[in-house]
Amino acid sequence: MDEIIGFIRDSIMKYGYKGAVIGISGGIDSAVVGKLAVEALGKEKIFGLLMPERDSSRDTIRDSKLVAKFLGIDFKVKNISSALRAIGTYKLQPPAFLIPQTIKEKYVKHKWEELSSDPFLDDLCNEGNDEFRRGLAYYRSKHRVRMISLYLEAEKRGYAVLGTTNKTELLCGLYVKWGDDSSDIEPIRHLFKTEVIELAGQLQIPSRIIEKPPSPDLIPGVTDENVFGVTIDDLDKSLRRIEGGEVLDPHDTKSMRVLRILESARYRELRNLAISRNH
Repeated sequence: MDEIIGFIRDSIMKYGYKGAVIGISGGIDSAVVGKLAVEALGKEKIFGLLMPERDSSRDTIRDSKLVAKFLGIDFKVKNISSALRAIGTYKLQPPAFLIPQTIKEKYVKHKWEELSSDPFLDDLCNEGNDEFRRGLAYYRSKHRVRMISLYLEAEKRGYAVLGTTNKTELLCGLYVKWGDDSSDIEPIRHLFKTEVIELAGQLQIPSRIIEKPPSPDLIPGVTDENVFGVTIDDLDKSLRRIEGGEVLDPHDTKSMRVLRILESARYRELRNLAISRNH
């Protein structure tokens, strides 16, 4: 914990930032990064940005405010629906204003499973039918508008943008290019998700935030475990074993699932690098 706090403080000083902006999602990662930043810089130098949009659940907005108030930082709620509407995002999916959240979540989860036999791997490889790819464009654009909003707030203050990607997400490709992978400082990129959860307890993050199922929130009803196809505990166990040089049991379906995710994530990374070099 102390090393991360020192890393944040040293990075801000070294690169001449006056403070830091963080996107508060109501999830455990942003809560942990926010608390570490407050410890490093003081709450007066941290600004939180809450970015709900048309599809955000009331729980997410409530939890985001809970985190911001727990941190004691200045924050702003900026609804990004108008920006998403202006660029055509909402034209890709039907409006759902009058549909109860539970029904909306069931519908989206059903479509997620119906359009692909393995949605996350198709996501990583940019595969799937036309409707599935429209869904990818739909949720990815939300990440990118949020990134633009964060930098708008940061640059007018001379602040850095704090990232909230953890090691599990990084290795498995659970991030959006030019979206949540874009930041100035990444304090928890070296921590597995289970380590982030453990650290949250040490930092006394509100129990509601620690206990809620991890979710990207941009695909209603779909949690991180739905995406990965294995529990976070099983995923991190396999990742640690691979990192330690162990050969996984080829007959263990959970381990083989993790290997397939890593291979697809690596393919996407190499593809992106190749495209960048050709330019």
